[in-house]
Amino acid sequence: MSESIIITSQDPVIATLNFKPYRNVVERRVVPFLPELNEAQTAEINTPWGMQLTVKRGDFLISEMDAPDDFWPIDAQIFDESYEIIRPGVCVKRALTLLVPLTDVTGGDESQQVTVVTLEGLETVPAGDFYLAKGVMGEIWPYPKEKANTVMMPVE
Repeated sequence: MSESIIITSQDPVIATLNFKPYRNVVERRVVPFLPELNEAQTAEINTPWGMQLTVKRGDFLISEMDAPDDFWPIDAQIFDESYEIIRPGVCVKRALTLLVPLTDVTGGDESQQVTVVTLEGLETVPAGDFYLAKGVMGEIWPYPKEKANTVMMPVE
């Protein structure tokens, strides 16, 4: 198997990709990560898709309503720009997410591993199972195709 392709938000290939806008259509649980000052101010989070990401004080932990123990971190500034708390402990993503098949980065090779440098850490995934997502501040992350098909709607 070939080496993983590494992609960052500043990578020149990002500007060449044909991202399409999608809207998230689900409510999610949200909990701020606010450890006491005498506790560790960061933590490693094991995501539902098998990655380990870092959450830091002030960030938010998001989960699906039916899986509250399967959460992932969202940078505090990105949360403020992208999400809205609609009632205590529940949020919706108000910002559009731009998606492109990750195979557009690999020349169509579905088995090629791609390491995406996200705000919360490195995520290495097989291109065929993921989209490349781009957010409101140009941040990027891999987004599972299976999940996108159930919670995202294309914006015309």
